[in-house]
Amino acid sequence: MAAKANIYVDQGTTFATYLNVSGTNEAPIDLTGYTFLGQIRKWYTSSSAVNFNINTVNGPSNGVIEISLDANTTTTLDYGRYVYDVKMTDAGGNVTRIVEGILTVNPEVAK
Repeated sequence: MAAKANIYVDQGTTFATYLNVSGTNEAPIDLTGYTFLGQIRKWYTSSSAVNFNINTVNGPSNGVIEISLDANTTTTLDYGRYVYDVKMTDAGGNVTRIVEGILTVNPEVAK
């Protein structure tokens, strides 16, 4: 089951956060060979989505990924609430949702 975490993003700024990916024994998963997909949508049924940039941190063996959005991307998001999730796929095609939640975009003033 995916972890639940709510995220707050300031419109017009760079956003980044780190996720520790661990197994049932809480040991970090070696992420070699895994691919990741993280998306933001206004509603679960929305046809349009914004993708997170996702990279491993300090190599894949320590089980840490960074999810991020650049300032240009956050500028295009209307302020308000969205839903998001991040999934990983192993070399065998098995898909695991690792985190999901509400993403809130705080409006910008200085443009």
